Order: sequence, then C-alpha cells, then structure tokens
Amino acid sequence: MSTSISREEAWSLLCEWVSSEPLRRHCQAVEASMRAYARRGGHDEELWGVVGLLHDMDYERFPDMDAQDGHPRTAMRVLEERDADPVIVRAIASHADFMGVSRDSELEQTLYAVDELSGFVLACAYVRPQGIHGLTPKSVKKKLKQPSFAAAVNRDEVREGAEQLGVDFDEHIALVIGALEERAAELGLEGSAPEA
Repeated sequence: MSTSISREEAWSLLCEWVSSEPLRRHCQAVEASMRAYARRGGHDEELWGVVGLLHDMDYERFPDMDAQDGHPRTAMRVLEERDADPVIVRAIASHADFMGVSRDSELEQTLYAVDELSGFVLACAYVRPQGIHGLTPKSVKKKLKQPSFAAAVNRDEVREGAEQLGVDFDEHIALVIGALEERAAELGLEGSAPEA
C-alpha cells in the first residue's frame, strides 16, 4: 500500500541525503514554487511540495546521470522502498529528460517548469543588494540573456517548461519570484541592503 510522505519526513530525508547548503536551498526553492502552483490550481499542496523538495535528493551523492544508480534513479528506488506514492516517484523520473518518462500530469509539467527557473531566480536574488525584494521578470529575463551568469542553468529548459505548462513566461517568472519571496528568510534571500 503506497503512502503519502509528509513534509516533515521529506525534509528529514533531504537532510539525510543532502549536506550541501546550496543544493538544499535549491530543493526548498523548487518546493516553494511547486506549492505556489498547487495553490493556484487547487491541487494537493503537500504532495506537490514533497515532490519539489525531494526531486534532487540523490544528486549530491549520485550526480552521474548515466549510471544505473545515478540521479534520479537512486531517489526513485529509495522512495519506492519506503512505499511512497507512485505519483511522487513518477514525477521525479519525469523531470529528467534522459529518463524518457513523458510529462503527462500538471504536477510533472510543473516540476519541470519550475526546476531550472527556481535555481535561476535564486542566483538572481543572491547578487542583488535587496535580495529577492523588488526583483522583476524583466530583470530575470535580462540575466537569462547573459550566458555567463548562472551558466549551469539550461535556458532552453526554462523556456520549454513554461511553454509545456501553457503559461505566459512573464507570469511564470513572477509566480516563482513571489513563491521564493514568501520564504526569503529561510532561503537567505533578504539581501544586504534595506529596501528603498
């Protein structure tokens, strides 16, 4: 019998698997974005949040995506062993293009759409004196055009994600900014300068 994983269980699992603060923050940012989209669409916010929190839980230990025990296969196996809801396991599989798992549900499409963008918005906020406060979709798009800024972020995936989800790109960026701003203190996004 599959069970739902609580936010508390998901957080303790993430802490067990991920010691890197930046990777933990990325997972928390994706969780925040997933929860915001769940609220917007009237979906199960807990479930969507857990998917966001755990989507990269094995990346620190198993970054080799070609290996049989690589990311995200290890996370999927660990979650299956815990009898996690198959919806969670499938969503995590679908966020990695090379797994060849189609993104059929809104949950799966949303995870793909917010994954790279959440990381990118974090990066944008970290270099601003005001942190995330006052960050606009326009300035995020400007940074996306600079290949050297947060170079690891796949720009194509950022655009494709919004397209597959069928949301306006500016609206998508604004929603992610808003989701992360709600948790600015937890994500270290308050910035070093007071708001003007």
